[in-house]
Order: sequence, then C-alpha cells, then structure tokens
Amino acid sequence: MGGKSSTPLIVKGKRLDGRKPEELRPIKIEAGVLNRADGSCYVEWGKNKVIAAVYGPRELHPKHLQDNTQAVLRCRYNMAPFSVDDRKRPGPDRRSVEISKVIREALERVVFLNYFPTSAIDVFMEVLQADAGTRCAALTAASVALADAGVPMRDLVAGCAAGKVDGTVVLDLMQEEDNYGEGDLPLGYIPSKDEIVLLQMDGDFTKDEFKTALNYAIKGAKKIYALQKEALKRKYTTNKETAKWI
Repeated sequence: MGGKSSTPLIVKGKRLDGRKPEELRPIKIEAGVLNRADGSCYVEWGKNKVIAAVYGPRELHPKHLQDNTQAVLRCRYNMAPFSVDDRKRPGPDRRSVEISKVIREALERVVFLNYFPTSAIDVFMEVLQADAGTRCAALTAASVALADAGVPMRDLVAGCAAGKVDGTVVLDLMQEEDNYGEGDLPLGYIPSKDEIVLLQMDGDFTKDEFKTALNYAIKGAKKIYALQKEALKRKYTTNKETAKWI
C-alpha cells in the first residue's frame, strides 16, 4: 500500500469510478483464444488485461526433474514491460516469482497431478495491462486455461480481492485505491467446496474489517466463478471459431 492520497477516494459512498464499496469492476472472460496452446484464456478486469496459456501434460525434461508419482505444475506470472505507466524491466523480479509461487500452490489444490506422473503442466500468465488486482486476474485466467486444455481438475479457482480505502472496506481495488488504500486482501476460492486456496494480506485491518473484507472477496469470487463457467460453456457450445482471435 502506498502513501496518503491528496484527494478523497470515496465521496458520499461512491468510489472514483462510481462504484459502491461492494461492487466489482466490469469483467470479461474468453476461453480458447490461442491456437497454439493446449488451453488459453483472456481476461479483461477493469483496465487489467491478462492472458494465460497452458501447455501439457507433456513429458518433463530433463528427466532428473521428473516426479514418478505426479505431474510437476510450473506457473510463470509475468508483467509485460509496457503493462504499467513506468516501463518495467523485462524478466522475472521478486514480486513475479512470489506471485507465480502462490498461484501454483493454489492450482495444485485442484489439478489431479497424480494422473500424469513424469509429466509437466506449464501455465504462463502474461499481464498486458495492469490496473491493480493482477494476481487475482491471472489466477482466474489460469484456471480457465487449464480447464480449456482438458486438464482434469476438481473445480475452477476464482480469484478476487477486497481492501480498505479511506477507512471503508471495499471490493476489488483499482489502481488509485491500491496505491493509496490502507489494506489489500487477495483471495483464491473454490465456491463448490467453500475452500480458500490463496489468502494474502497487506496493510492494516481490524478484526471486524478483516471479516467484512473476507466476506466481500468470497462473494466477489462466486460471481467470477459464474463468469468462468459461462466462458467455458460459450466456447464448447458453439461451432463458430470467433474465439480464435490470436
């Protein structure tokens, strides 16, 4: 979380973009957007633009990295140099390594890795445009891409975050709120199991604020989960190739 904003971020119960505290930004999810990947997904979430691609299961090389009991899930989250206002240095940094790790750990809870011993499943997540909440958008996209690839899974994982801005708990922080807010609570959730598979916190929350933020994030994740399922249903219930746009 950043410093103090010079102007209020919430005025008369409305946020800078006109949303109420418990409202999500507009979200668009499209499955199967890459021809050369085994599975893929594109997510627009507010001003965020994220694409995920899945390759595998395929034999893992070199062989000394193989696990004879299950597949190895490898996740790579990356922000493109042009995704932020100040050009980002290309390549992995400490933040991208950390986000790759927590997304991998969340997805390992739903993928049946034991079906594919000695194999690798690679998940690439590329942030094309960033506007806060990119780890939740990337997790959401990766989950749909895995399902699009036909990888056996217990269920989809939906990502969503809540936070605190000007002393008010809000759902789905945008960039200004992320920069100047007092708290952020990203979450990965499996609605059908009522199971949290990713939970992080930055900033300060009272006990009651934490409960409210967690409740907001879970409700938001349930809405995103419905959008994930709709995206997959659209792809697999149409004969048109309009989804193949890259």
